[in-house]
Amino acid sequence: MQRRFLLGTPALLLAAPLSAATVGERLSAGDHVLLMRHAEAPGVGDPPGFRLDDCSTQRNLSAAGREQARAAGRWLRAQGLLAAQVWSSPWCRCLDTARLLDYGAVAVEPSLSSFFGDYERGPQQREALQAFIARLQDAPPGPAPVLVTHQVVISAYAGGSVSSAEMVLVRVDRQGRPQDVRRYAPPAAAQ
Repeated sequence: MQRRFLLGTPALLLAAPLSAATVGERLSAGDHVLLMRHAEAPGVGDPPGFRLDDCSTQRNLSAAGREQARAAGRWLRAQGLLAAQVWSSPWCRCLDTARLLDYGAVAVEPSLSSFFGDYERGPQQREALQAFIARLQDAPPGPAPVLVTHQVVISAYAGGSVSSAEMVLVRVDRQGRPQDVRRYAPPAAAQ
């Protein structure tokens, strides 16, 4: 598996690499969240006039993207993540990715929404996501949190850039601030 590190705002120093087998254990410990960029959806941004309530007006997953999302779910289970609570951006490509991970019901979370093309919202979006993650930290223990979102959201929160279906495992403090970020390339769809 190729491992790339996130650098940027905020720049986070990474400790020794995790073995892939510890992803599920770390998520289950309660001080980590997993952010995942939606699977392959050809193009950039959304068409002019797109609507969140109409998937036909948005950029959507390709057939390869749907298989990429299924493969990500299989990979996560192989890493020991047997149960997860999945939250998603309301965009169809994120919701479809989240559902195809196959962890059950998916909850929509507005702080995971894209702000592509409206970059001035970046700091506000980061604060909203940080507050959501802080609420997760204060909640009673439950299934591990998996958050399916967009590249711009992950970049604003954890720094760096991610490709389709790429995941970042983030150790967070009680205020939802990232403390350590580890990046995982998307699993091969054939696995």
